[in-house]
Amino acid sequence: MDRGQACPDAPRRDAAVQLGLVGLGRMGAGIAERLRRAGHEVVGFDADPARSDVPSLAALIDRLETPRALWLMLPSGEPTEHALLEALSHLSPGDVLIEGANSNFHDSVRRAQLCAERGVEFVDAGVSGGIWGLEVGFCLMVGGTREAVSRVEPLFRALAPEGGYAHVGAAGAGHYTKMVHNGIEYAMLQAYGEGFELLAKGDFELDLHQVAALWNHGSVVRSWLLELAERALAKDPQLEGLRGYVEDSGEGRWTVLEAVNRGVPAGVIAQSLFARFSSRDDNALSMRLIAALRNEFGGHAVQASPRP
Repeated sequence: MDRGQACPDAPRRDAAVQLGLVGLGRMGAGIAERLRRAGHEVVGFDADPARSDVPSLAALIDRLETPRALWLMLPSGEPTEHALLEALSHLSPGDVLIEGANSNFHDSVRRAQLCAERGVEFVDAGVSGGIWGLEVGFCLMVGGTREAVSRVEPLFRALAPEGGYAHVGAAGAGHYTKMVHNGIEYAMLQAYGEGFELLAKGDFELDLHQVAALWNHGSVVRSWLLELAERALAKDPQLEGLRGYVEDSGEGRWTVLEAVNRGVPAGVIAQSLFARFSSRDDNALSMRLIAALRNEFGGHAVQASPRP
């Protein structure tokens, strides 16, 4: 695939850092492996004992040398909140806690204050790259104090492709940037979905895979998402094997709410969010393409087509 060929470089090697990583699912496992390939020491804990190096979060923190670096890579909301509070009961002043979920940036600002009260440095990392991150690198949008970020920067540099990591601001800025990133993603997916449905319903019996491949060569709409559309359509030319049911992970909603609060006209992003709601009641090709793309880049679950 072109995307993989465009970023063939191995993870960058910096001074080795010891990291405790909580959550070894699709993204967490890729992060752990990419860091290990770059020479960093990763000790992992997961609710699945088969994936874990240690039996508990407390045991993980105990095993790390001080000052510690601990990364939570769990689902946003209650799982992250619970793990963060448990971790703070074991961490010491001077430790760094990295939070890599798709969390609401308001929670990140609050958690940074909670950590500061205990002398623990908080870093929020917006992570993009999905299941392809291990191979081509993760894009990292990082918030926190300069001191805290610099201490764990070798990890971010090892994970990202060239130019794919930035310290974007104070605590909360990483997840704010990732929220807007995902809002834009919603709109881009919707545009591709609607366009390909219009192609399919025209008078010309177009080969959708051929068009996706064509547009990936010199067209102004070429992109990695379009490469993934080409890949998905090669497997199933009409995407008839899946249902056009598209979940929304939360960040699209937060982006729209923030746009309302800030008085920013974000109609395209808002409409793409509403289209996902409508996807639960129909099986349009546009929604099937969006579902297929989310599966291609993030490994997100898809529903089988209701058709026999």
